[in-house]
Amino acid sequence: MPINASAVGSEIGPFAIDVTARRCLAYAAGINDTRDAHLDDAREGGITAPAMLAVAMEWPASRDLRVTPAFGASLEERLRVVHAAQDTEIHSPLRPGLKAVSKGRLVAAKRIKPGTLTISRLTLETAAGEPLATSYSTAIYRGVDLVGDDTVEAQPPAWPDLEPQGDWAETPVPIARELPHAYTECADIWNPIHTERAVALAAGLPDIILHGTCTLALALRELTAARLPDAPERLKRFSCRFTGMVIPGTDIQVRHAAAEGGALFEVLNAEGQAAVREGRVLFGTE
Repeated sequence: MPINASAVGSEIGPFAIDVTARRCLAYAAGINDTRDAHLDDAREGGITAPAMLAVAMEWPASRDLRVTPAFGASLEERLRVVHAAQDTEIHSPLRPGLKAVSKGRLVAAKRIKPGTLTISRLTLETAAGEPLATSYSTAIYRGVDLVGDDTVEAQPPAWPDLEPQGDWAETPVPIARELPHAYTECADIWNPIHTERAVALAAGLPDIILHGTCTLALALRELTAARLPDAPERLKRFSCRFTGMVIPGTDIQVRHAAAEGGALFEVLNAEGQAAVREGRVLFGTE
């Protein structure tokens, strides 16, 4: 059955989530970010989680928003979804001991040539209602129709114009064959196309593929290691488009360049194709 445009405005949650040391350390270990700022919880001042943990903590809201009766798509149609874009603002770094609440709202559904595009706004707050992170997650349901008029309630806030300053740095990053399995468990984000080859082949994929969020997390790991080596918590906003597959057992190239107030980045897969395009980040002062 098609997706219902009338589902725009639907909400899901709240989901209560404890930000524990175990969760923060596991996510850092899952993307092999071994900096003390993320992995040494005995350090003075404690640790902050990699910024991408916010996206992992939003996963229950993102997942369940698309299975509400109002949404309308069948299970088979939901399996055709691809994560097309991500835009996340970090309002406050995630630290062990926080009591967080995750919520989701469908804010857009419109027809595009491949099928239907949706945008979900996903939020993390403290139990007291203080904002931690806000994400806009864009998905494309390939070959799935939309019933009703195109409806756009909200979109990600505008970005400042960012131009590269200086040369682009390029870092090769090997993607271990087992990385999707480790990331699935450490991030607690599961889709069998990332870990079960039989399912991936049945879906028409050439092999299991690395999670887009893991590819993004690795890019941000390399970017912040180079540009915010001692203060990764200064990463305040990031966005990108997911445009290609990464096959485990190959290498990717993470490219990044300085920009005023932040940086630009992209990721190339083993075939030289852009797996991540139009990457942008903004840095805070503290």
